[in-house]
Amino acid sequence: MLKEFRDFAMRGNVLDLAVAVIIGAAFGAIVNSAVEDMIMPPIGLLVGGMDFSDLSLTIGEKPPDQPGLPPVPVTINYGVFINKLVNFLIIAFVLFMLVRSASKLTKKKEAPAVPPEPTAEVKLLTEIRDLLRQNR
Repeated sequence: MLKEFRDFAMRGNVLDLAVAVIIGAAFGAIVNSAVEDMIMPPIGLLVGGMDFSDLSLTIGEKPPDQPGLPPVPVTINYGVFINKLVNFLIIAFVLFMLVRSASKLTKKKEAPAVPPEPTAEVKLLTEIRDLLRQNR
């Protein structure tokens, strides 16, 4: 069983997938930094510096863990969700533009389609037609 597991783990597809996951995680960090550090500040400036992460709805209070402490508010943090949603939309758009640009660069020019060679029967009929036209 150990040999089978080793063979499975060392297949090309598994190793390729492992490399893709690692590179994807590193690329995710780059994209997150680009969004948070380069794209969101100008958008925040455009919307007047509004930060949605502070928006929340208090739905109740939870008793404190230790006696003598104030109750802990239970909140729905919809502002954080809005921030994450905006980040996702920006990341999706940037990745769309990247993939679109890359596909335009790598798109191969397709050769014009060459019509197939006519069969011997079609060639013979074409010759007969041309001879009939000449004899008119």
